[in-house]
Amino acid sequence: MITLFMGYDIIIIGSGAAGLSAAMYAGRYKMQALVIGKEFGGETATAGLIENYPGILSIDGYDLVIAMKEQAERYGAEVREGEIVHIEKSGKGAGFVVKTKTGEQYEGATLLFTIGSKRRHLGLEKEAELTGKGVHYCVTCDGPLYGGKNVAMIGGGDSSVKGVNFLGAYAKKIYFITREKEIRAEAVNFEQMQNLGSKVEILYQTEVKELIGENKLEKVKLSKPYNGLSGQESDELVLDGLFVEIGFDPDRNLPSFLGIELDEMGYIKVDNKMKTNILGVFAAGDGTNFFGSFKQDTTASALGAVAATSAYEYIKANK
Repeated sequence: MITLFMGYDIIIIGSGAAGLSAAMYAGRYKMQALVIGKEFGGETATAGLIENYPGILSIDGYDLVIAMKEQAERYGAEVREGEIVHIEKSGKGAGFVVKTKTGEQYEGATLLFTIGSKRRHLGLEKEAELTGKGVHYCVTCDGPLYGGKNVAMIGGGDSSVKGVNFLGAYAKKIYFITREKEIRAEAVNFEQMQNLGSKVEILYQTEVKELIGENKLEKVKLSKPYNGLSGQESDELVLDGLFVEIGFDPDRNLPSFLGIELDEMGYIKVDNKMKTNILGVFAAGDGTNFFGSFKQDTTASALGAVAATSAYEYIKANK
């Protein structure tokens, strides 16, 4: 059964910081706004402790997006969960129709993509099989399971350093495996990691080549030998858990329905008003590369506000 919901000024696909910020601004402009996302809150909801959002000293990521949702709803925005499987231009001419996996259809005058990006995987054999069985991608979700155990973090950027800091409250030993020559992170986060002392051991210019284990992860094979806890050199590292924090890839599927132009890395191309190459379609947040690799809740929220303002101006000019 198909249920058609009509009459929205803007449909926002994605319910993370960018989408909820846009919804709040759209509501303040008296626009009828709908936010629809497969996973509420996006990456922010699982980010753990956030201490660099302006005006808030410290807050859990999930609590932050809940506050954003309540603020957006206060101004009349609707926030729903749903997986978008198809997008098309309205048969009436202007506007767009989005369709969900469960049969709902929503029609809106403008469309805003705040779809973020997906976590990268290692691409190793047994990775899917061992996911949730020693291999993890959300340190705040699964880190507390490893109290007093030996774990590893694969990364090299700020997110992986923050993950190591989070694990520091639980794990006995943390191996930080990076293929880089140096760690790229905010100074305050790197300093916090250094304060963990010998609990953290960094394996520079090293990669995980194989995941070993049947029903659960038992150890990993490294790209070069390591002088382990036993004092003997080996290219195998025995672990209780492995966390992967190696960045994100943008979602290319949904923009393809409308022929939205992407850059060479697959991010949605936008101008300084968050307009795409399709009239009435805008994009904001981590699904764009507007600020390059610098992707934060503050930047996503700012871009969402700009996109909602542009959508309002578009509707006002095209009554």
